[in-house]
Amino acid sequence: MTAMDVTYRYAEGLNPDQIRALARLSDVYGIRALRIDEEARKLAIEYDATRMDETRVQGLVRGCGVAVTRDPAVVH
Repeated sequence: MTAMDVTYRYAEGLNPDQIRALARLSDVYGIRALRIDEEARKLAIEYDATRMDETRVQGLVRGCGVAVTRDPAVVH
């Protein structure tokens, strides 16, 4: 297992449906942890790079209805 972290920014506040959808990502094989910082509008995800890549992670997040961009201030 190779643990990787990625942090995304989102522009608009999350609605309850988006938060529930994001919470369900923890059930996806390969997603290890998910942290939402609503005040900073950041989403941090730890995933297993042997199971998926960052493109897949970002696609899963966007599938929850959340438009994200990679946080350039965070280097992993």
